[in-house]
Amino acid sequence: MSEPGPSPTAWHRHARVAGRWAARVALALGGALVAVLLFARVSAPIGPFDATLAFRPAGGGAQVSVAPLGELAVDVYDGPLRLDVSLQRVDQARAQALATDPVRLAGVVGEVTDDLRSAVLRLVWLTALTALAGGALTSWAVLRRRREPLIALGLTSAVLVATGGIGAATWRPEALSQPTYTGLLTNASSLIGSAEDIAARFDAYRASLEDLVANVGTLYAALSALPSPTAGDDTVALLHVSDIHLNPAGFDLMRQVAQKFGVAAILDTGDITDWGSEPENRLITSVGDLDVPYLYIRGNHDSATTAGLLALQPNVTVLDDSAVTVAGILVAGAPDPRFTPDKSTGDDDAGDDVLVESGEELADVVADLPEPPAIAMVHDPKQAPPLDGEVPLVLAGHTHSRKVSELEDGTRLMVQGSTGGAGLRALEGEYPEPLTCTVLYLDSATGLLRAYDEITLGGLGETEVTVQRTVVPRAQEPETEPSPDAPAAPASPTG
Repeated sequence: MSEPGPSPTAWHRHARVAGRWAARVALALGGALVAVLLFARVSAPIGPFDATLAFRPAGGGAQVSVAPLGELAVDVYDGPLRLDVSLQRVDQARAQALATDPVRLAGVVGEVTDDLRSAVLRLVWLTALTALAGGALTSWAVLRRRREPLIALGLTSAVLVATGGIGAATWRPEALSQPTYTGLLTNASSLIGSAEDIAARFDAYRASLEDLVANVGTLYAALSALPSPTAGDDTVALLHVSDIHLNPAGFDLMRQVAQKFGVAAILDTGDITDWGSEPENRLITSVGDLDVPYLYIRGNHDSATTAGLLALQPNVTVLDDSAVTVAGILVAGAPDPRFTPDKSTGDDDAGDDVLVESGEELADVVADLPEPPAIAMVHDPKQAPPLDGEVPLVLAGHTHSRKVSELEDGTRLMVQGSTGGAGLRALEGEYPEPLTCTVLYLDSATGLLRAYDEITLGGLGETEVTVQRTVVPRAQEPETEPSPDAPAAPASPTG
């Protein structure tokens, strides 16, 4: 005969106890959260800035707001609370003192770090005390029993300890090297939103683009807390663009980023035009006005005439199963073997074999070089697999979708989106493609990729800008120290 279960009276008693504790938890944590949102904030000087700090329920990490330029986010820890730092204004007296005192200016990063650490410590204590007081007072005000504030203090303390423990256990200092910037052009609505026809929208967007990119450059230059890609200044910055598709805004973006980020050269992985026609070619000669070397490979939308016209520009090198050294970095490249606008060639029906063969031909070129290049440029990612293990980095485009991956033998494949937002097709869709480009930071001695900044601008009619920095772990680098008996490497060929 089975044992009798709990009596209905016992069930009711358990339910009442559970309900009472649920109410206590809800009141304590609810009161603590409301108190933190209302009262737990700290005002403090951080370097030349007057700042306000607070914790907000937003899933961990830290966010720095710089009005009106935008926000800088760092995924530095996990947990229910995010650290929000709002830089309110620049204190003119402190800024002038920094500018006129070389010793203080040299130590500004350390000063900012000390100020921030002190402010965060004050905020932690204030937040904890505010949460405890809010939970206790709310429990006492609602339940009106003498022991309830003590119970609320215990519950709130347990949650605070758990929150701090999660933050400490998931602390990722390396994430400080990989911030994400998001900003909006303040007058975007007047420039873009009121225009009704496509031509007016396009002109307004192009007119605003220069200021938009300048805002990104200003933020990167202004926030000294942003770390450099490496511990020293031993990197070469190169700009990767692709699939401009004759969009004037793409040319503007390329020029502005090249200036603001101080790149040594621009690497274009093709489709600079849409149809490779003569009228289109009148615009592409503007790359000859850039103040940096321009390496280019032909995409499947670029004609031989387009490539020939670019080759005539004083700063342009067209790579055609060839290699060139730029800023001390050896780069090899091969064109897309197809020209899809010419329907008589049957390129539209060609399979992947022609692309694989093109990659194999470039791999043969690489094998014949005195030293392996640091970068190989192809247009279609399907040309990349034969280069796996032959070069450390392959750049591609074509897909209009940014993607970074690692091939089987360790080669990193970086596929660019469309620097021109897919060109004139940006005028067609309801959700236009963004404009993208990437600043690569390579070791000047080894040519290995150290870090990269992925820059994304919203498509036609959009004004959001993001800059995402990624640092490449050095542990993944191969040994590069030469043997003492090894002869000096010969000079790199040029194409």
